[in-house]
Amino acid sequence: MGLCFSGSSYDHGSKAELSRPLPFSGGQIPKWPELNVFSFEELKSATSNFRSDSLVGEGGFGRIYKGWLDENTLTPAKPGSGVAVAIKMLNPGSLQGFHEWQSEVNILGRLSHPNLVRLLGYCWDENQFLLVYEFMPKGSLDRHLYKRDHRTEPLSWNTRLKIAIGAARGLVFLHANENNVIFRDFKTSNILLDGNYNAKISDFGLAKVWPPEKQLHVTTTVVGTPGYLDPEYFLTGLVDGKSDVYGFGVVLLQIFTGMTAIWPTGESLVLWAKPYLSSTEKLKSIIDGGMEGQYSENEALEAAQLILKCIDDDPKQRPSMRQVLEGLEVIETIHENFI
Repeated sequence: MGLCFSGSSYDHGSKAELSRPLPFSGGQIPKWPELNVFSFEELKSATSNFRSDSLVGEGGFGRIYKGWLDENTLTPAKPGSGVAVAIKMLNPGSLQGFHEWQSEVNILGRLSHPNLVRLLGYCWDENQFLLVYEFMPKGSLDRHLYKRDHRTEPLSWNTRLKIAIGAARGLVFLHANENNVIFRDFKTSNILLDGNYNAKISDFGLAKVWPPEKQLHVTTTVVGTPGYLDPEYFLTGLVDGKSDVYGFGVVLLQIFTGMTAIWPTGESLVLWAKPYLSSTEKLKSIIDGGMEGQYSENEALEAAQLILKCIDDDPKQRPSMRQVLEGLEVIETIHENFI
């Protein structure tokens, strides 16, 4: 999950407020798939008692385990049989985590798109709060860019472009007028990859729905992750879809350079890279060397120009996510002609 920078706290609500039925309980929401309600014992069984060898990830929200459910009944299955799922468990006593758990359920419970991770169900059992997702075998994007081990091959230019386009389609869907969702924490670790490297946006704990008649959402608590935060949002608390565009620009820069958003020295990738993105001569020197010979100069230039537009300090100068997607599709066309 992202970090909370402001001294202001979330309004978590009382236990009485939180115990009211969630919007999707009691039946299927029109147009959206019904979420399954799991007991804690079921998920405990699905993960072999949350065994350490089932642990596949850990973050601010809590731990993520790989579990197994019967494909038809979604009841616990033996490891290696049935369908694999990712089970996210809230850290005990985490109020921020509970708020984010609610956000995940309420937003992903009503949204469905090929480029959003699918939420299968949830568990609210006494003080145990868990979420159950489809399992994404290739893990998060950051693991393929700058957290690679010796077993992980560098992603090709073609695959990186595919991932960028998929993630962009997910954000376009979220920003659409019928959804009006600001993601607020777009980063490489929140992009998951299936077995074919299709990108799916995950981790909706900081996402917000804003009224369509309001172009800006004002928040007293600036949330997100260092290196990806829109400067305007960080300074003023004003956030809209253009804040997600900035985050997407940072991720796109990471996709093509293979670098982290913030270096151990505290230096920002964006500030360091801007001069290189503006120079045809210097541009090639910052593109991940593992992709040499896989792209044309025109593709690299188009990508650099698109990144610069996304990370413009002035939100009004940034494109919409629809325009970003169109820009990526232009690069894809150039690439198809190149190969």
